[in-house]
Formats: sequence, structure tokens, C-alpha cells
Amino acid sequence: MANKTTSKKRSSTRKAATSTPKRTRKPNTKRGDTSNRRRKILRLTLQLSMICVTLLAFWMVYLNAQVREGFEGRRFSIPARVYSEAQELYAGAPIRQTDMIRLLDQLGYRRVSDPVQAGRYAVGTRTIEVYTRGFRFWDGVEPAQRLRMTFDDTAIRTLTNRQGQPVLLTRLDPLYLGQIYPGVTEDRVLYRLDEVPQRMVLGLLLVEDDRFFSHHGVSIRGILRALVVNLTNGSATQGGSTLTNQLVKNLYLSPEKTLTRKINEALMSLILEFHYSKNDILETYMNEVYVGQQGARSINGFGLGAQFFFGSTLEGLSLHQQAMLVGLIKGPSYYNPRRNPERALKRRNLVLSVWHEQGLITADEYQRAQSAPLDVSKTPGQARFPAFMASLRDQLSRDYRKDDLMAEGLSVFTTLDPVAQAVLETQLASGVEAAEAGYRIDTGALQGAAILTRPSTGDILAVVGDREPKQSGFNRAADARRQVGSLMKPAVYLAAIESGKSLASPVSDEPVQVQAGDGTIWSPNNYDKQSHGQPILVDALAKSYNQATARLGMEIGLAKVFDVIDRLGVDGDIPPVPSVMLGAHSMSPMQIAQMYQTIAGNGFYTPLNMIRAVSHPEQGVIQRFDLNVSQRFEPADIYLLQAALHETTLNGTAARISRSLPSDWWVAGKTGTTDDNRDAWFAGFTGDRQLVVWVGRDDNQPTPLTGSSGALPIWINVMDQLKPLQERRGRPVNVTTVLVNDAGAAVPDWCDGARGLPFKAGTEPARSLSCQSDVKQPDTEKETWWQKLFG
Repeated sequence: MANKTTSKKRSSTRKAATSTPKRTRKPNTKRGDTSNRRRKILRLTLQLSMICVTLLAFWMVYLNAQVREGFEGRRFSIPARVYSEAQELYAGAPIRQTDMIRLLDQLGYRRVSDPVQAGRYAVGTRTIEVYTRGFRFWDGVEPAQRLRMTFDDTAIRTLTNRQGQPVLLTRLDPLYLGQIYPGVTEDRVLYRLDEVPQRMVLGLLLVEDDRFFSHHGVSIRGILRALVVNLTNGSATQGGSTLTNQLVKNLYLSPEKTLTRKINEALMSLILEFHYSKNDILETYMNEVYVGQQGARSINGFGLGAQFFFGSTLEGLSLHQQAMLVGLIKGPSYYNPRRNPERALKRRNLVLSVWHEQGLITADEYQRAQSAPLDVSKTPGQARFPAFMASLRDQLSRDYRKDDLMAEGLSVFTTLDPVAQAVLETQLASGVEAAEAGYRIDTGALQGAAILTRPSTGDILAVVGDREPKQSGFNRAADARRQVGSLMKPAVYLAAIESGKSLASPVSDEPVQVQAGDGTIWSPNNYDKQSHGQPILVDALAKSYNQATARLGMEIGLAKVFDVIDRLGVDGDIPPVPSVMLGAHSMSPMQIAQMYQTIAGNGFYTPLNMIRAVSHPEQGVIQRFDLNVSQRFEPADIYLLQAALHETTLNGTAARISRSLPSDWWVAGKTGTTDDNRDAWFAGFTGDRQLVVWVGRDDNQPTPLTGSSGALPIWINVMDQLKPLQERRGRPVNVTTVLVNDAGAAVPDWCDGARGLPFKAGTEPARSLSCQSDVKQPDTEKETWWQKLFG
């Protein structure tokens, strides 16, 4: 029993022992729960990862679009740049040595003893040696080269290159005038990578990113190196940015230093390197990099930096100047060579030492470059000609959209003559001041405007719209409408000549009254309040008699006068009333210049023009403004009118010209004075230069000035400075010269006061037997006797 009991106990014990595992399965359930949780966490992690990857993918797609759109657009998003007329150089070019020196100074060339670098010149006795900068014009590239010019009194006598070989034709680079829309704050001059000096490209990479061609936009080595340096120094003194990082930051990102921005910078750098070649990125960087500031104008790219700091093209820079530009990248303001020359010199020499250590330059080159001065030009930036630029914008706005002018990188080559512009600005300002001082007018009360043109082409060479020429604002040259006074009289006399009158035809200068359509009486008086009997037509115009002009105009008919005004090129609404013959209506100096352009152009109408050509950086020339000429008047008729206007400068209201300018000059023009002397005008031409000058008050108050005392002195001083080359004047075949007296009768050459006047064939005056006789038709017997006696 006991054994059975024991056996049962053991058996139960075994059962108990064997049943214990069944009760311990609960921990397995817990392990299963843990496994489930792990699976859920893993699944959630995978889902979150997928979401993150998806979000990153979407973000990368967004960044990709940003990078591609911005990069493609940014490379060509520059405003239209405006340049002056380029001086052509050839043997016989009509420019004096003094004018050439003045032009080179304006262009920013530096006078040295030996011009071994582009943008330099040297002066000798009747010689100039110049190293031109070269330039890409609309019709081709003009290379930089060293030239030697010799001069005679009026022109270039010989032109040779460095080897002493004759140069047939070349051009100086034009003066950069500015942008069409200066509200665009960034400015740059585009360069292709193959146009940048190769050693400068390599030097840039050595200083800024020596592994540029081996990384993919982000340099892990650079980041680690910068981290070590910064930890060692205890401050953020060095960055790990690649050149691609810098470009991305300049193109797309703000300057804030945040983790988000750094991540975006890295991602966009990778995208940029994926889509574009290293050369594309490097070229864009060199056109984009910020190197300086001029007021609100940002100086971007090495091309514009070379002009701004050194007055040179990029390819014309010396080694030490290239190093300075590269050095500026680290801190354009901090290392500005004009404001901080000591810092700039230290930074430049550091760049040179890197180049030397890396074998880019020789020891000899390093020593010479390190000992060179900063060599920064004194005249940075663009020339400011606000009146010319305002008129230019008006002309361009008729042909181009504003967006194209702001973003297409167009180059606009204009007709502006830098030397003439400088002379016009100086003489207008000093002339207005002299008038105020000489006639006791309040200082600053007078204003002025002037336009210089070339009659043979209609080119506008210079424009001034304010006594302070650099003052932006109201452009009086184009926008001021002032009464023109006697400047309109030549239209009346030209209509009379076309109607069969000659310069010797008598004109009554007695008082005249004309009833207007509204019943009012128009009764003009002469300036001196006197009548002058029966002057001949040439004297009536030269001495600007109002009464004679009014009578002449009414005699030939207003319809003919207004037809001539229209053909002369006067636009705008001119009221069809008799007082227009004496200029009792308003016009701008620009309109007057257009009117007298036709007279000076021998009767050929040519629209005034400020643009030579417009070119696109990729498409080349997209528009040229070639000569547009139409004949409006017969040569003989215009020749007679010009002779009358020449008489004005000899014995008329502009006789001061004959006393002030060389006697061998042929000058023609007309003064203009309005009621109460509110406006003083002179419009005239000599050689191939025409100039219109206006002086008056903005508030239209009276002045003590006339055209002769207010505007004419300025005109004389400008022409005396410019010294236009006098051209040989041709005479139409149907025009002959006859000696006449003051009564208009043909007289023998021994008569005192006899003067030669031109006449169209068939309009010559009758011959007189007396030096003082009036014009009378001789009978047949006397005519026969005259012919027998004098042949």
C-alpha cells in the first residue's frame, strides 16, 4: 500500500511536474505581443519613411523646377545696356589730337608713359599711342591692339599697329551710358567662359574651390576641413562651401544662416550639378558673382567688375588686377580697393601667394604682381546723361516691350558723341550763369536746353535738358513747350521763294493789320517799334522784321506757309492762324531741331535718330537704323534760304557770330525772341553740326534776354570748342550769283556796298546803270547800250 501510495505520489508529482509547462505558456503570449509591437513599429517606420521619401521626392521635384527655371532665366536676365557712338580710327579721320585725348579721358583710358596694357595711352608731339580695349559690336568684334596715331591740325594723318604696319580702319570701344531702366539694381557684362583669361579661371578655382571638377556640388572633405578649423579656432571662421554652393546661394537663397537653408543649398547644388555641365556652372558663376556696389547699382560678374574698378575689359587686365577681382569675392565691401586700399592690397597679395604656391604663376611674375599698386581707376561706373537717356527711352518704347528691355540683355548702340556731350554740358551751364551775372538776374532763375545734331544723317549727338546736366527729372530738350518766336520765320521766306520771290525782291515793312476769324485784329510790331520801308527779302529775314514777314506771308497765302511748315517736319498741332508766322505758338527744342534739320540738310527730310543698332547676345543684330531720307524741297530753293540765314550771321541779328568765330567758317542760323523776352533761342548750323539752344525761366516770367544775348553766346562757345570741319558747299546748277545793292538792283562791281546774292535762273534782278538806283526795268535801248558797254 505504501508503495502504491508512494507510487501514486510520484505519479502525481510527475503529472504535476509535467503540467507545469502548460501553466508557463503565458510568457510566450507576451513575447508574441512584443513581436507584434515590433512589427507594427517597423510597419509604421516604413510608412513614415515612405512618407518622408515621398515628401522629399516632391520637395526635390519642386527644387528641381526652381533650379532649372532660375538657372536658365538668370543667365540671360540682364537689362539693355546703352553705349555711345564709337570713334572710327583711320588715316584722314576728322578728329584733332586734343579731341582724341579728351575722348580717351572720357572713356576712362589712363595716360601713362608706355601703354603696355589695354585701356592706357601715351601722348607725344602730334602723336598718341593707345592700347585699345577691344569690343564686341553689333557687326563684329574689334580686337584689343596697340596703335600709333600721328596728327595734323585737323585729322589723323597716319595710323599704324605695333609692328608699324598701316591700319586701314578700326574703332575705339564706346562709352557705356547706362541701363535703359535704372530701377533694375543688378548690372553685369556677360562673358563666355572661353573669353575669360584661362589663368584667371584656374586662379579662381585655386582660391575658392580647388576640387570643383571632382565633387558633385557638395564637398564632404571641405565641410569636415571647415569644421576642424572652426572647432580649433573656437568660432565660425571658415566655410565649407563649394563654388556651386556659392552660386546656388546667390541665385536662389537668402543670406540667413539656418539649417534649413544649408540643407536646401546642398540639395539644389546636387540638382544643379546633375542638370548642367561644370563649364556652364563656372561660366554662370563668373557672370553672377557679386564684386561691388555703386549706389543702388549692384556690380555683378568679373566682366563689369573689370570695367568698374580698372576701366578695362576682362581680357585686358594685368595679373595683379585679376588677383584683386578674385580676392573681392570673399568680402566685396570689406576689401573694396577704393574705400579700404590697405585691406584690399593685403587680400590681393594673399591670392597671389596662393597662385605662386600652387605653381600657377612664376616667382618672377609673383614678385612683379605683388609690388604693383592697386591700379584702380578714378572714374567708376556709367556716364550720366539723363536728358539723352530719357529721349532714348521714348524712341525705344515705340519698338520694344519693357520686359525685353529689362531682361533680354540687349545692347543699344546710340549716336551720342561723348566729346560733344561734355562740351555742350559745360557751355550751357556756364552760359546760363554768365547771363544771370551779366544781366543781374537772380542766381538760379534761368534754365536752358540744347540739342546738337548731324545734318547729313539726322543723328542726335548730344542733348542737355537742364542747366545742371546730370540732374534727372524734367527733360526740357524734349518736353518743354515754349513759344518759338522768329525761329518760324524761315518757313515764310521759303514759301515765298517757292512762289517765285528772289532774295532781292522788295518787301514792305509798313504796319500791318489782319482780322482773325473771331473778329479780333492781329497787328504785330517790330522789335524796335520802328518801320523800315522797303527792305529786300534777304534783309527782312536777316534783321527779323515782324511786319515785313507778316505782310509777305499774307501775300503768298497761309496755305503755302503751312504746307512748308509741314514739309519741314514740324509735328504736333499747329493752329492755322497768322500769328504762327511769327512763332506765337509753342514747340520743344527737339521739334525745332527737326525743323532746322531739313533746312541744314539741303531740303532733305531725315527723322532725328538716337540709335545706330540694337543687338541681342545670341541672335546678333535685331534692328538697324539706317539712313531714312526724303527730298522735301528743291535744292535751289533751300540754297537761297540758307544764303539768307547766312546773311543773318553776317549783318543780321546774329552778326555776333562773324565777330567771334573764324572768318573762313560758313555759318547760317536764326535768332528767336518771344514777347517780353520770355524765351531766347538760336538755331544754326556750320560744317556738319547743327545746334539749337533755348534759355528762359521755368515760370515763364519775362527776362532782359533776347536770342542774340541769351542763347547765341552759348551757341558760339559750343561751336568754338567743337570746331566743326567746314565742308565745301556745292551750288545747284540753276543758281547764279549777281551783285546787287540794298535796293535789290544788279549793279557793277565797283559800287560801294555791292554784295553777291544767289538767284534761281530766270529770277535775276534787272541791271541798273546807277549804284544807288531803285529796281526798274530798263527799256530796250538802254539794255542794248548796257550790253554793248559791259558785254
